[in-house]
Amino acid sequence: MKKLVAYITTGFPDREFTVDCALALGEAGVDTLELGIPFSDPVADGPVIESANLKALQRGFRLADLFDVSRQIAPNVETLWMGYFNPFYHKGMDHFIAEATAAEVKGFIIPDLPYEEAQSYTPQIEKAGLDLIDFIAPTDTPERIAMIAKDARRFLYLVAYAGITGSGQKEDLAPVIARIRQHTDTPVYVGFGVNEETAKEKAQGVDGVIVGSAFVKVLLDDNLSHDEKIRRVAKMARVIKEKINE
Repeated sequence: MKKLVAYITTGFPDREFTVDCALALGEAGVDTLELGIPFSDPVADGPVIESANLKALQRGFRLADLFDVSRQIAPNVETLWMGYFNPFYHKGMDHFIAEATAAEVKGFIIPDLPYEEAQSYTPQIEKAGLDLIDFIAPTDTPERIAMIAKDARRFLYLVAYAGITGSGQKEDLAPVIARIRQHTDTPVYVGFGVNEETAKEKAQGVDGVIVGSAFVKVLLDDNLSHDEKIRRVAKMARVIKEKINE
């Protein structure tokens, strides 16, 4: 059974919605939830997720909100925190590790922390029983793929193309997937550009998909009530889970 990872932005449109939406996604078949940490300059994300980040910050998001909602979500849905390195650096990795452990969060996804620099933090993260998810891109050399893949934990995040989330580009991932498989049995999940229309194609040869912009686009629709937003993302999750396992 191929896995579905869903990203939503913490605190958008508010904390209570985040909890309700996360639990509904879990009931709809989402295997792992990425709780996005709002940040003012989300460099790997496209305009959809960037907009949700900025709106959450404008509405007063604080890290305490992340920790609070995670305690309500993570015992019910496997949860990872996805955020940029700046908050981890300023607040301290020890603080994030302690809060994640208390909330039963399983680990971190930090897209702007290069593999080489991450090695300074990986031992303390793993000592706490948490995972730091590694990224591999189609532009990585065979040598770099081997280096990253050999120590990967939980899953490898395969970036579907060189660019930002939600831009819908295409790239032949078969060669890079084959290279990854030479060095690890860790599951490979593909992200960037995955939605209801592309999920079946993107899932070819991998163990799961990561969907963010498609869900957040629904959450940004001010014409929908909170309940309708949740119904729509839950339905989308069920459709995508079915398509990737056809």
